[in-house]
Amino acid sequence: MSCRSAQIGRETAETNVHVRLTIDGAGAADIHTGVRMFDHFLSQVARHGLLDLAVTASGDDQHHVVEDVAICLGRALNEALGEKKGIVRMGHAVVPMDEAVSTVAIDISGRGLAVVSAPFSASMIGDLESDLVRHFFQTFAAEGRLTLHGRIDAGVNDHHKAESLFKGLGRALDAACALDPRRQGAIPSTKNVLEH
Repeated sequence: MSCRSAQIGRETAETNVHVRLTIDGAGAADIHTGVRMFDHFLSQVARHGLLDLAVTASGDDQHHVVEDVAICLGRALNEALGEKKGIVRMGHAVVPMDEAVSTVAIDISGRGLAVVSAPFSASMIGDLESDLVRHFFQTFAAEGRLTLHGRIDAGVNDHHKAESLFKGLGRALDAACALDPRRQGAIPSTKNVLEH
């Protein structure tokens, strides 16, 4: 199997972000964004998606950091997938976390779109602004050129609700990025192309 990996850097007046992603990994995570809860949630994506993910980020504001990490991670996924030959393309997961449960469905379609229903009861989850969860998913989908539907179906504890959503993203990515040997390297589209 070829190494499906990418490194993306983004330096602006607001942030400095570097992301290294390997799709066919073991779930290793080395993440340092300066926002502990965001580090924790990204680690869930890596572990449950069997992605190797390294992220270093700093910035003037956590909104800018989360947004730019999402930009870089989406671009890294898109680059690592290349022409997307042989991938399953679609994946979904329903993930419980104690009293919470979330559903995530993705289509590596070449079209960036996210529909996210993530209601939280408080403005903060630990040290992370809770509204940035939705913003992360939307930005990641736009830059990763994928269609993403994420929904928190039940839950009381905001940490549990968000964590189930991030774990669901990992599981859905693992399923969608998997190589299907029956495709024999064909692009999974009747158009014979998926936008890059």
